[in-house]
Amino acid sequence: MKNVSFLFLFLVFLASCTKPISTFNEQEVSTVLDKWHNAAATANFDEYFGLMTDNSIFMGTDATEYWTKKQFMNFSKPYFDRGKAWSFKATVRHIYSSPENPNIAWFDEELDTPNLGLSRGTGVLQKIAGEWKIEQYNLTVPIPNDLVNGVVKKIEEYSNKKEN
Repeated sequence: MKNVSFLFLFLVFLASCTKPISTFNEQEVSTVLDKWHNAAATANFDEYFGLMTDNSIFMGTDATEYWTKKQFMNFSKPYFDRGKAWSFKATVRHIYSSPENPNIAWFDEELDTPNLGLSRGTGVLQKIAGEWKIEQYNLTVPIPNDLVNGVVKKIEEYSNKKEN
């Protein structure tokens, strides 16, 4: 009985000294995002869309740009076919994951883009069969607070013109 008690206490002690094994690696997620942006800049259609889940969503800067992967592929194909889709370079990136589910990561990144200037991307990745895939991406153009009222007014004017 003494041996059983000692073994039990030893196992409890051992369990309290070990750390849970986490599969989250921030650099892996960052590498996938860099590959994704590079695939667009080099017009590698298959690699770009291969880094997205089958049910991924892409939201662009225009309110009408809410696409499933298939819709986004159809929209994007002509850009990739011409040899260069778009060029986004992350200048700042923050990546997060929950200890409870290290197979889900979310991020935000500041982007340097030739056509949009300073932009922001946010999104979610999921690790599937050992590979990180983009589940959702949202591209925005941050508007300085001092300019918001003017931008809102222009959007209203634009919407009114389209309705008439």
